[in-house]
Amino acid sequence: MKLLTVDTSSVTACAGIVDTERDAVLSEQFSGASLTHSQTVLPMTAAALSHAALTMDAVEAVAVVNGPGSFTGVRIGVAAVKGLGFERDLPCAPVSTLEALSLNYAGIPLSAVICAVMDARCRQVYTATFSCDHGEVTRLTPDEAMAIDALKEALSALGRPVIFVGDGALLCEEAMKDELSCAAAPSHLRNVRPRGIALSAMRHREAWIPASQLQPMYLRLPQAERELKARQSLKA
Repeated sequence: MKLLTVDTSSVTACAGIVDTERDAVLSEQFSGASLTHSQTVLPMTAAALSHAALTMDAVEAVAVVNGPGSFTGVRIGVAAVKGLGFERDLPCAPVSTLEALSLNYAGIPLSAVICAVMDARCRQVYTATFSCDHGEVTRLTPDEAMAIDALKEALSALGRPVIFVGDGALLCEEAMKDELSCAAAPSHLRNVRPRGIALSAMRHREAWIPASQLQPMYLRLPQAERELKARQSLKA
């Protein structure tokens, strides 16, 4: 299957074409330059298709990272994929940012806990933990929002080396390195990439939906809504 993959959930963004039958990335476009995703997502998608010598007619499904992550970034990616998928009636796979990050380690022969962390500000992260046992990555915890101190306590209880992936990796390494056997992943394994998106999508074929049903997946309300609720509670 030729699968188009898209991610705009953080500062970095990517688009790629993956042949899922061969677990082969046919082309990949990646940006870590803090560019506006609304301006880059469609050009990156077009470039990924061009470099794979394909057109959208050859794409059989689309996978998009639908959160958690940047509220604006997630919405941009979901909206772009809804447009691409709806026009051609393609099945769409919503993919967890955190699971896609963990699957960068699929096939790598090591034994460790992979902790995916997205910086949620205010000493909090969006996080999920996964076990990597000789290249087999399995989920240990659900996606959740958590204070960094609470995450440190949870990881310490596991008693295993920890590798952090995601845009909160360096933050968590710095916060926990004195009390935990941990390290941030190297840069080429730290961000969402097309292969991780594709592997997650194929793990959850039962969750594929029509483009019209795609929605962002947020673990907490946007800041503006949280502040509004706080003001309303003070007035009550």
